[in-house]
Amino acid sequence: MSEMLRDIIKRNRAGQALAIPSVCSSQADVIRASLMRAQTLDRAVVIEATSNQVNQFGGYTGMRPDEFMAFVLGIARDAGVDRERIQFGGDHLGPQAWRDENSERAMAKAHDLVTAYVEAGFTKIHLDCSEGCAGEAAQLDDEVTSERSAELARTCVGLADDLMFVVGTEVPPPGGARTDESGDIAATSPEAARSTLGLHMDKFGDMATQIGGLVVQPGVEFSPMKIHHLPLDKDPKLIQAIVDWPSVCLEAHSTDYQHPSVFPRLARLGFAFQKVGPALTLAYRQALYSLDIVRSFSSGGDRKLSAAMETAMLANPRYWQGHYHGDDEQLRQQRHYGLADRIRYYWPVLSVQAAVQQLVDDLPHRIPDPILWQVFCPTVLERAEDLTGTQIERLVRAQIQIALDPYFFDPSTEGTQ
Repeated sequence: MSEMLRDIIKRNRAGQALAIPSVCSSQADVIRASLMRAQTLDRAVVIEATSNQVNQFGGYTGMRPDEFMAFVLGIARDAGVDRERIQFGGDHLGPQAWRDENSERAMAKAHDLVTAYVEAGFTKIHLDCSEGCAGEAAQLDDEVTSERSAELARTCVGLADDLMFVVGTEVPPPGGARTDESGDIAATSPEAARSTLGLHMDKFGDMATQIGGLVVQPGVEFSPMKIHHLPLDKDPKLIQAIVDWPSVCLEAHSTDYQHPSVFPRLARLGFAFQKVGPALTLAYRQALYSLDIVRSFSSGGDRKLSAAMETAMLANPRYWQGHYHGDDEQLRQQRHYGLADRIRYYWPVLSVQAAVQQLVDDLPHRIPDPILWQVFCPTVLERAEDLTGTQIERLVRAQIQIALDPYFFDPSTEGTQ
């Protein structure tokens, strides 16, 4: 299955503005909408799971890697999506989920983690050992990171042949991502990126040919209430970091919320892998909150779903505390509307699931268009008309697909580098 990704890398490195979107989400509606859009456009898509979402202990989703794959493939079958267009990736696989333990115990669990992912059938494997464990620095140097990543890679290749490794990380240093003199997010320097890749190549040895991606920061980021847009007139020249490795591309994380023109620009800069996640779950939240407003028109103004979400988030603040800052009102706004979309951790809560089902039950089978015009933009309403399912399902999926559409830009219209 990794051959499809290698072909995309080859064409990108030959100068074609080509990239594949990597959807990093475990939310069923996001996955369904993304797969359906890929099917409609006859495109490929990567579905990724992170080590804290999905691991051998279940992660915060409660799913192990094999269960996550079965979950996604079940959605695909139900939606009539071809299996061949779906790639599976594991994101930030390493000791991060257990970094409060010492490195020996955390790395032992990381080996079990990658074993579970590879045995389940994941083929795009992002190895990230950049964060320190108990008693270590918060961010480790490339020497230690690459050595630990190579150890995990050896475990992987002992289990399967058809693997592509992605190395490197864009995780901001302690204190957050740095900005340059223009107020833009500082991109990784080509020299630092080249050093990171070179060390990984050396440590991987005969496995180096299986490295297909390098994660670097191109200058895109978002905070809870602000988007840092890619400066389209700047070239961070990160392609220089991989010039000696023609089978390697760049991978961009945190590309959510960028202007549509950014994605072909990133492809021209060598970023054949483009990650998206919070922007899609935020679109899911937007659709449900819009429907909650529709219900409030006939229920005395009460927005019952957002109230249920607030109760759930306050009852268990672990997923947003430390990520959001400010006074009580600022925290409330960030909990519900923040671009980091920490609210996504609460949709699986039973009380929230019951509140979502109650919303569906309370709404009429057919909501009149003049009411929908108050809360949904015309583009979403037009897309919904082209989809299948109930009206509510179509509206939710349309909102998600509109957020994903810029990643499916047409490479034939984007020229060459």
